[in-house]
Amino acid sequence: MIIPSILLPIEILLNILINEQLQESFCLTFVTETKLTVKIPKNVSSMIIQPNNSVLVEQILDTSEKGCSDYIIQMHEPENFMIAFEKVNHLGDIRRSDKKLIFLPFQDDLDNSSILTDILSLVETGFVANILLIVPSLQSSGDCMVYDMITHTFVGADEEVQMPLYLDRWDSCTGHFERGASLFPHDMSNLYGKTVKVAAFTYKPYVLLDLDPSLNPLGRDGMEMRIIDEFCRWVNCTVEIIRDDAHEWGEIYENNTGVGVLGNVVEDRADIGITALYSWYEEYRVLDFSAPIIRTAITCVAPAPRVLTSWDLPLVPFTWTMWICLLFAFFYASFALSLAQRSTDNIFLDTFGMMITQTREDATSWRIRSITGWMLVTGLIIDNAYGGGLASSFTVPKYEPSIDTVEDLVDRGMEWGATHDAWIFSIILSEEPLIKSLLRQFKTYPADILKQKSFSRSMAFSIEHLPAGYFAIGEYITKEAAMDLEIMLDKVYYEQCVVMLRKSSPYTAKLSELVGRLHQSGLMLSWETQVALKYLDFKVQLEVRLSRARKDLEEIEPLSLKQLLGIYIFYFGGLALALLVFFGELLFKCSKPSIVL
Repeated sequence: MIIPSILLPIEILLNILINEQLQESFCLTFVTETKLTVKIPKNVSSMIIQPNNSVLVEQILDTSEKGCSDYIIQMHEPENFMIAFEKVNHLGDIRRSDKKLIFLPFQDDLDNSSILTDILSLVETGFVANILLIVPSLQSSGDCMVYDMITHTFVGADEEVQMPLYLDRWDSCTGHFERGASLFPHDMSNLYGKTVKVAAFTYKPYVLLDLDPSLNPLGRDGMEMRIIDEFCRWVNCTVEIIRDDAHEWGEIYENNTGVGVLGNVVEDRADIGITALYSWYEEYRVLDFSAPIIRTAITCVAPAPRVLTSWDLPLVPFTWTMWICLLFAFFYASFALSLAQRSTDNIFLDTFGMMITQTREDATSWRIRSITGWMLVTGLIIDNAYGGGLASSFTVPKYEPSIDTVEDLVDRGMEWGATHDAWIFSIILSEEPLIKSLLRQFKTYPADILKQKSFSRSMAFSIEHLPAGYFAIGEYITKEAAMDLEIMLDKVYYEQCVVMLRKSSPYTAKLSELVGRLHQSGLMLSWETQVALKYLDFKVQLEVRLSRARKDLEEIEPLSLKQLLGIYIFYFGGLALALLVFFGELLFKCSKPSIVL
């Protein structure tokens, strides 16, 4: 656009601001009820909105989604823009921490000054760091217009953050600023003690609250808590903890309200949310995420397999498939023998005897001899295989099948769970049949119920495997319970922990920069180790870490009655059955009347 030879003072000032303050902008949006004559730099695109209060939200949303997120506003009622701008922040997908808003006076009169400065008292204004008000000054005279550059204090004590902050003054006659001050001073490098509200609850090792001052002077610690404390040391802010321990992670409702950590952030009761918050899709639609801070793996500790009971040891050498095949071979050989000898006399006893390498009466028929020979060879192989398997069963302890993978957990039909549904937020949208089955088995219980279930061997418990090798385990799993639990080999899923903030929060970019520095220095791994060694139950950690090595530590015991109990059960059970059949035959024979010829 070519600038005419004559410009209004406000247009001259606006051109100066665009060239000096908005050169790095990608796109500018002009929300103006009057026509402005400006020259846009070649590297900056622009859009113009003729504001209509009935559709103002849709107008701003359209420009915001196209990347035009720096605004120049000239409206008779500028507070309408701020209300619509706040709604767009919640509706849109574009997020920027450093959006810039420049408000121009609708008319060059002093009455318009109070309309602009009243914007600073709006709640919506407190969420934007870069606001510049161009207000007509009392010192304007004649043809010389003087404009004050005003913003909100934003930093410092809570009662001062909405106070006007006079930055500079521009005179249209001189064409210069009096001080040459920065017109967007809030670069988040120094918050001058500003209170930053952080939503959290105790979940080791991420966040620990209510600590003894002898352990930590601040009464709080944890991997994520250290990130927040380090952030406030860096930018000079004050941490205020916002708690909703009863709801833990909480949830967000369809009307953008909620409970727990998530609810505190989405309703702006807190500026920042922490405590093992993953990159959940549904939450990302309404909140902003920092750079990932911790990569965690979610797995389960399930009931450890126990040594098989002695009564079924005689069945252990062969699998159930093998036993079925043996049974089929027994009946098939019996049928073949009955055909060969053209009689059913003693076919089952003879077949069973040959399968355990016992001979039968000599036969002259080549058919019977052929079947007998093959059965003796088969019986010899089966007997030796069974004997070797039985010997190994007595020598090496045999265990129940362990739960190693997600498939094992689903196939067993065992419920798994924790105190909150947040453990399944990451996989709840999955279309995989296996994951859907897994989700149906997930249950939530209070901590005291979970503690009882940890001893009942009826449930698996979700835990986190952290990058430095430690585990985030609920307090309901004690050392005694952990001794009978075993960690799965498979991981249910992997996730990235993030810090959650409101959309386009002014803290997001600075916080992500800090996270990058922490990863570069390796402090995250160091903090995990320090917190784990200081606050976690080391015995529980050790039991979980070494849970799969317990079998290697089993002591070798001499053969005793308990190993032979199963054989004796089968022996005496068979003997009792044989006696019952024998006496039954006697009774049947005695009750049968004798025939006298």
